Amino acid sequence: MSALDLSRLQFALTAIFHFLFVVLTLGLAPVVAFLQTRWAVTGKEVHERLTRYWGQLYVVNYAMGIVVGLAMEFQFGLHWSGLMTYAGDVFGAPLATETLVAFFLESTFLGLWIFGWNRLNRWVHTSLIWLVVLTAYLSAFWVMVANGFLQNPVGHVVEDGVARVEDVGALLSNQQAVGALLHIVPVCLLTGSVVMVGICSWHFLRGTPDVDFFRRSLRVAVIIGAIAATFAVGNGYAQFGYLTDGKELAFGGSAAERAEFQAQMEALHGPGDWTPPTWISFAWPLMEISGSLYMIVFFGLVLLLVKNAFDRFRPAWFGRFWHRFYVWTLPWPLVVVACGWLLREVGRQPWVVYGELTTADAVSPHGTATVLTSLIVFTTLFAVLAVLDWWLIARLARRGPHDLVLGSDGTGEDAEDTPGELVTAGRT
Repeated sequence: MSALDLSRLQFALTAIFHFLFVVLTLGLAPVVAFLQTRWAVTGKEVHERLTRYWGQLYVVNYAMGIVVGLAMEFQFGLHWSGLMTYAGDVFGAPLATETLVAFFLESTFLGLWIFGWNRLNRWVHTSLIWLVVLTAYLSAFWVMVANGFLQNPVGHVVEDGVARVEDVGALLSNQQAVGALLHIVPVCLLTGSVVMVGICSWHFLRGTPDVDFFRRSLRVAVIIGAIAATFAVGNGYAQFGYLTDGKELAFGGSAAERAEFQAQMEALHGPGDWTPPTWISFAWPLMEISGSLYMIVFFGLVLLLVKNAFDRFRPAWFGRFWHRFYVWTLPWPLVVVACGWLLREVGRQPWVVYGELTTADAVSPHGTATVLTSLIVFTTLFAVLAVLDWWLIARLARRGPHDLVLGSDGTGEDAEDTPGELVTAGRT
């Protein structure tokens, strides 16, 4: 493989790993905020425990995602100096804003929320988690503004071979950014719901005594999941209305259509391979089928919850089958999300900035050995973090609502845990 191929592979792995952390973080944060709001309103202990239980899973995933996000920022400058030279003023500005929002605001609010349990007024504490949600989704918006520019470069002029911002409004209202965000938000909520349903199903399989606790969790997850699946599918289809020229070939297309587009691009840009690779077309039917099935599954679960029948299937073997199904398919939305990101990025090849800068012109002039070394180091780091993340989440999820780490003050039934143990709870 060439240095260009290795650089592209590293970016693909970095982006996918980071996005898998992000999608669960964005999916769980609003759920935790909703649960804490119910606790603030009702004062019921069960709502407090719901908040702390799901909140500690959110915090672990957030912490791991931060590390991968830092690595992704680093590799932009390391391997894509041509992109930074050409479009750094336009592409880099939203990413810099996102960094300020995520690391200065979101992290500050989250830190206050984590260590504010039993110290801050209940409503002040609840407002902090909503500020975390707000800044998290603002971060997602700025990331999509940057990515939307790569997909559909608007709001800029090119002076002396360098892109400069000309119209901030056009940059912020780019359909490729806004439309993608409207699809990604419900996808994140759907992913969080699937994870919650899977964890609840595991506890029902184990014959948990905390039936009411997990039934309440399930009810929230199913309602959010049903709504999110509907919008995820609808907004996904809506993006077909503003695909850039040639992007539709990433979803399929005949040989004649590909040849016609290739001829048009050669007339504009000269010889080269200007069509998206054919292998990426597998991603679209997988996403389409998965989204439709999730709509059916979640609306079916809504009907079951009407009579609290999810954990009381008859006959019993039928219930065990479905509970196992939800446990084993828990990671599936992450696979679908990865396919969606691949389709979005690979589908615009060979361009980094569509129609303006190719990957060959954007890559840094490193040798193959240098890029291969960084690829091995980064991939190993990401794999370790991913395994550690899911191991810690599984460890905390299995412990149930009676051995909570988040919000523990060292007294009572959570006496053996302290807030500082949140990230190291897997060792106990």
